[in-house]
Amino acid sequence: MKLKKSFTLGAVTLLSTTLLLAACGGGGGTTDDSASSSTNNGTASGEQIYRVIEQQEMPSADLSVATDVISFTALNNVYEGLYRLDLDNTPIPAGAAELAEVSDDGLVYTLKLNEESKWSDGEPVTAEDYVFGWQRTVDPATASEYGYMFAPVKNGDKIVNGEADKEELGIEAVSDYELKITLESATPYFDYLLAFPSFFPQRKDIVEQYGKEYAATSENAVYNGPFVLDGFDGPGTDTEWSYKKNADYWDADTVQLEEVQVSVVKEAPTSLNLFQDGQTDDVILTGELAQQMANDPEYVSQKEASTQYLELNQIDDDSPFKNENLRKAISYSIDREALVNSILGDGSVAPKGLTPADMSTNPDTGADFVEDAGDDIAADADKAKEYWEKAKKELNIDSLKFDILSSDTDSSKKVTEYIQGAIQETLDGVTVTLSPVPFSVRLDRSNKGDFDVVMGGWGADYADPSSFLDLFITDNSYNRGKYSNTEYDNYLKSASTTNANNPEKRWDDMVNAEKIIIGEMGVIPLYQKAEGHLRAAKVKDVGFHPAGAQYDYKWTYISE
Repeated sequence: MKLKKSFTLGAVTLLSTTLLLAACGGGGGTTDDSASSSTNNGTASGEQIYRVIEQQEMPSADLSVATDVISFTALNNVYEGLYRLDLDNTPIPAGAAELAEVSDDGLVYTLKLNEESKWSDGEPVTAEDYVFGWQRTVDPATASEYGYMFAPVKNGDKIVNGEADKEELGIEAVSDYELKITLESATPYFDYLLAFPSFFPQRKDIVEQYGKEYAATSENAVYNGPFVLDGFDGPGTDTEWSYKKNADYWDADTVQLEEVQVSVVKEAPTSLNLFQDGQTDDVILTGELAQQMANDPEYVSQKEASTQYLELNQIDDDSPFKNENLRKAISYSIDREALVNSILGDGSVAPKGLTPADMSTNPDTGADFVEDAGDDIAADADKAKEYWEKAKKELNIDSLKFDILSSDTDSSKKVTEYIQGAIQETLDGVTVTLSPVPFSVRLDRSNKGDFDVVMGGWGADYADPSSFLDLFITDNSYNRGKYSNTEYDNYLKSASTTNANNPEKRWDDMVNAEKIIIGEMGVIPLYQKAEGHLRAAKVKDVGFHPAGAQYDYKWTYISE
């Protein structure tokens, strides 16, 4: 992507192509043809209804509150921001009429809005809607876990931390259809943020009208995206909802689907049966089922910019997980190659660290981030036992019992059962119990610190290592285990301030931070995620984004 001024995206400009290549491989079956262009490549025919199965309920339909993949996919399709990622994963104008005018120092973005953009009740989308939406998200009263994403925007951090008023955020409505955004420092990935749901507009009158019930159901909101949310009866509980074509969308002629029907089915065998019976068009497979179906022509493996990991609760001063040797003992007990090949079997790969491969490259040498920062975290039973012996002496214990909290999908259960067995077989005296719970419950307990160890993960919100590394800065709300290292924090602060305009030094800061957190096993990476899908051949141009909101159905169509 090229901006209209001289400011460039540095290393991030190379990422869309890299991510696209990573996303499209498909085992022995077909590759995903979703990333070919930003226009439909063929002719729609037959009933334009796409039936999708999700593995979990949607936790939130509120742009300021949502934090998860399922919610962001929904929000990305029923709302729209200044930019939208196209089928090539490139930010293109959407709510904006054209790409931003960017000052030579990269600090000021001036955007003219698309005057054809309307809400689903016919009202125009104005600059004030963006100002209100951004201010609502950073407002401490909203308690948005994604408020930290506004750190690049002037005063973003101060507002989130209660040190400045939300009106001081660096976004200004110059007129009804012109915005000015001011940053703290030049941000290489800022264009990608403008395509992310947390940065979408919100209607002040609608939010105030519904109060605490805003977005609690599909009727309690208005939408400005290609679709409108329909049939959603409540966060964390509803198992069926849909996205219906938005007749008021400014680019409605491009949208060929009449409806995307979503159903929650947690059992993979049931999903497979529904697909084979022709009752659904898209299901997720893992483990033996993924391996069995890998040669099916309709099998698609989508590698994501996403890492799954264990967080260990270090909140209390006397937590055993503050012991570095214990964390290393647990990590070296886990055979990640066996995990991805024998347990998952969906194209997921063993990681070398927290930040996933095939996402970002060295601005000087072109090397992948994991080549510069990755560590040897392969299973080693001897090392695991050695670290366990050190931990026992330091903690003055002979045994340890802890619980792993996880979601209750088939794949999550199988992964945690494998981890349970690996740890107990390797570390004498360690007992591991498992607590699989619904996704929304896992998120709630994680947020409250109500766990010993939790299996979660992160998908890149934008294609840059900071999307992962910033999570574990001491005071970040997503640092649920409360890992803390001052040197780690300082490297990331330098990357976002002192060295923000120096791509090479910024890169070195992030490499050094990665080496610290993995060197200490502040979190324990498990695998870089891929999703194995069976997707009906009649479904064309599903937009898949390895980084950002995962799916976009604006260009999707059915060709019977």
